[in-house]
Amino acid sequence: MGDFYQNGIITTLHNLSDRPLPDIERELRDFSRERPIALVLPALFSELQAEALPHIVSCLAEVDYVGEIIIGLDRASAEDYQAALEFFARLPQPHRVLWNDGPRLRGVDEALQRESLAPREMGKGRNVWYCLGYVLAAGNAEAIALHDCDIRTYDRSLLARLVYPVANPSFSYEFCKGFYARVADGKINGRVSRLLMTPLLRSLKKIFGHLEYLEYLDSYRYPLAGEFSMRRDVIKDLRIPSDWGLEIGVLSEVHRNFSTNRLCQVDIADRYDHKHQPLSPFNDEGGLSKMSIDILKAVYRKLATHGVVLSRETFRSIKASYFRIALDFIETYHNDALINGLHLDIHREEQAVELFAGNIMKAGDAFLENPMETPFIPSWNRVRSAMPDVFDRIRDAVDEDHAQFGTA
Repeated sequence: MGDFYQNGIITTLHNLSDRPLPDIERELRDFSRERPIALVLPALFSELQAEALPHIVSCLAEVDYVGEIIIGLDRASAEDYQAALEFFARLPQPHRVLWNDGPRLRGVDEALQRESLAPREMGKGRNVWYCLGYVLAAGNAEAIALHDCDIRTYDRSLLARLVYPVANPSFSYEFCKGFYARVADGKINGRVSRLLMTPLLRSLKKIFGHLEYLEYLDSYRYPLAGEFSMRRDVIKDLRIPSDWGLEIGVLSEVHRNFSTNRLCQVDIADRYDHKHQPLSPFNDEGGLSKMSIDILKAVYRKLATHGVVLSRETFRSIKASYFRIALDFIETYHNDALINGLHLDIHREEQAVELFAGNIMKAGDAFLENPMETPFIPSWNRVRSAMPDVFDRIRDAVDEDHAQFGTA
């Protein structure tokens, strides 16, 4: 159970009373009459065969306030796509599966590439971008939630609490970020958030002094959470990063577009676990190493837009300050684990900190070598301006895929 403490410059909505789920869902049914609700699920085909997603779908089959579910399917052959249609057929809600690797959506992507408007690389960012484009194309939803498909501890309350702040017509929030304790199997998880983001932000504030953007990011209890919800208008001007900087990039975008009193975070789970990425200390193109480099570059780019001058000497200072702060945090987390009867491996924690410290310099070098790098996918407003019929193309491609393979 959380406390009521408000920390930082955005509103935190806590779980103070373990309110019965039927009460929340009853209100959401009422809200959905004024603000229809949609859910976006970015998925890999392999997740259909894993443990988490079948359970998630079983839970969603009992949710009656969601009017539409959009599933983005990556790394799927034609046979895989047909299997996915059968897999999601148990959902009673209207739903669509976007076959991102299929020839029809690839055709849309190629048309966008000719206008230099298509995502530059495969991944979750591209998947989410096309799903949100379909939300706009369908035009049915006013409140949209998004969560990952690998959540092993999923239950219906996670979705209900996640979408409530943007679905409630009496609230003025445009965007909501979910947070939770990354505790499962007797361990404290969430290394990138605990051991990279928090000490990094504290070191940046020590070096650069008060910057509203840093205070803003540090207000989020779990800035790297993959669960968020938003009003439909947010989607139109949202530029989504195509790499592991997705979550930080989205937070930066809503900060750019909206006043902080229109943004909030909400406690969505007492426990949360999903698949874990390997540390990958010898592979900067995979695992937590690539993730940390992409996140660091996203932060550096945003600092530059706020007028912060970055140099190799600056990155050395950031690394030194970060390393000391991060090591202190390891002791804090270790003590927190002990009092709660949890396990925390200090050796593995320090290995992660050493990797992240090194990647502060690698990401800095990459930023200095290519300061004009723009990994953001263009906003849908820009895309529609260049290609007015893009939503018709997306909707037709998805509908034709369903018509062909859904009856095969």
